[in-house]
Amino acid sequence: MPGLEVVTFGCRLNAYESEVMRAQAEAAGLADAVIFNTCAVTGEAERQARQAIRRMRRSRPEVRIIVTGCAAQIDPARYAAMAEVDQVLGNAEKLLAESYRSDAAERVAVGDIFAPHATASDVAAGIDATIGSRIRAFIQVQQGCDHRCTFCSIPFGRGDSRSVPIGAIVEQVRRRLADGCREIVLSGVDITGFGADLPGHPTLGQMMRRLLALVPELKRLRLSSLDPVEIDDDLWRLIAEEERLLPHLHLSLQSGDDLILKRMKRRHGRQDAIDACRRARALRPGIALGADLIAGFPTESEAMFENSLSLVDACELTHLHVFPYSARPDTPAARMPQVDGGIVHERAARLREAGASRHASFLAAQVGRIASVLAERGGLGYTEHYAQIRLGSGIREDALTEMRVIGVDGAVLTGEIHTAEAA
Repeated sequence: MPGLEVVTFGCRLNAYESEVMRAQAEAAGLADAVIFNTCAVTGEAERQARQAIRRMRRSRPEVRIIVTGCAAQIDPARYAAMAEVDQVLGNAEKLLAESYRSDAAERVAVGDIFAPHATASDVAAGIDATIGSRIRAFIQVQQGCDHRCTFCSIPFGRGDSRSVPIGAIVEQVRRRLADGCREIVLSGVDITGFGADLPGHPTLGQMMRRLLALVPELKRLRLSSLDPVEIDDDLWRLIAEEERLLPHLHLSLQSGDDLILKRMKRRHGRQDAIDACRRARALRPGIALGADLIAGFPTESEAMFENSLSLVDACELTHLHVFPYSARPDTPAARMPQVDGGIVHERAARLREAGASRHASFLAAQVGRIASVLAERGGLGYTEHYAQIRLGSGIREDALTEMRVIGVDGAVLTGEIHTAEAA
């Protein structure tokens, strides 16, 4: 079907940037093209992207295919060698309208991602026309990462950490709310690293305090993944005191074993993770906690894995993102003794099972309570704890509604209207 299509793999940040890319490509007059925004977190993500590119070429032989994103940034030659691909763009180039002009000279335009960048405000400036009237908007506050975890290739796709100035964040949020958004999610590669490159070195919590003070009309604010030992004092106070910061945190934990965490070059230990979760629950009773966990990291023994498995209960984690370890080229972990692939996937399945069990218990505990629900598409909405709930009739899309939770249907809550939003 003729037209412009953007196919997104990977994280929320990629989804955010895909909207920027769409607007920039449309501004450049690009039509009858497909842009693949790739992910490099796992080998499986890259395999799926290459498969989708080949499938697209077979179904639309006439279309212009552009490949970009982290996988293309890290290994542009691999994608340039694909006969199906017309153009390869880097992660900086994909955000520029001129990259999509029909007279763009370079088939491969991938610059040095570590070249100096003042801030990430160039991305912020490009978003104004892209979000439209989405019910939930993702706002990029930070880009890149200064850490070098041994399993991760993302810094080589994203570069060093750069922060969006606070004024630009406030302006973006105001515009999104004016467009009809009801909930804002602050996103980035390493958002607890926010501000280190800005004048005065504001922390993530300090930025959020200013944002909430300057935009009183913002009623629902969420955060993407947090490093547990980099949560600053201002953010802890917001968790305790600010109702507009929704009671759901997602933590980048990766493992529950101290030796594996050391080999990963993480900045926290097992007890740090447990302490952070206990502190969050003490400050905000009932808060929902999620985490990223990797199964089968190199050298992981069964006893080490059991430490990760037991962390699900120790931290009372209810929303898990489980990743089977995938060796990334040129990373230190790829040179460590590897765990058998079958064992890796078996451990990932056990982690997912543990997460599903805790999630089911969490949902059951919601029955009988009054939830604040943001109505979204398809007759579903999300509570403040990021639990999905079936809306029933009489609730318009984008409404904020109080619902009484009356049951659980699989992984979805069911409810009835308690107080419908006026108008």
